[in-house]
Amino acid sequence: MWNYGMLPDDGQLIAKFSKHATIAGIVMTILGILAIVYPFSGALFTVAFVAWLMIFGGVMAGFATAKTNPKDWLGWLKAFILIVTGVLMIFMPGVGIQAIALILAIYFLMDTFAGFAMGSMMRPLKGWWLWTLNGVLSLILAIIFLTSWINVAQTAWLIGIFVGISLLFDGVVLLVMGNRFKKLASEK
Repeated sequence: MWNYGMLPDDGQLIAKFSKHATIAGIVMTILGILAIVYPFSGALFTVAFVAWLMIFGGVMAGFATAKTNPKDWLGWLKAFILIVTGVLMIFMPGVGIQAIALILAIYFLMDTFAGFAMGSMMRPLKGWWLWTLNGVLSLILAIIFLTSWINVAQTAWLIGIFVGISLLFDGVVLLVMGNRFKKLASEK
């Protein structure tokens, strides 16, 4: 958790963080609400964001390969795959939506095993069942993503809702933290 002893004593720095956290919190909260209300648009935005990250990553991998070892065919292959995948996701967003859904399903399956493992390891302690509950919920989410994976509209709806909820909670947390840091800055 937060270690307030590690916070800087500079009131201006804390006030600046508070201001920017509040602005980011407002923007993320609005984007989260929009993604929840318009989940298909939220899914398309997510696919476009991931696609552009892949294209940028591919360009940077190609640049690094050209500057460090232009004969490294694996470096060029990595750059090519990233760029082509990003471009395909932009021009074929349905495939991008399905790819992201499959990645999320795999993540939730891995989180299921981790939750069950932590639950069994923590069994002698109080609250061990929360880890097991986390594993069960992750398993349910993985099954939901895997069963809807074929239907692009359902998958897009799920991705939009999940991204929206995540953005909404992140935005609220930033707003709360910005408010707490604002109070902390006024005390300094």
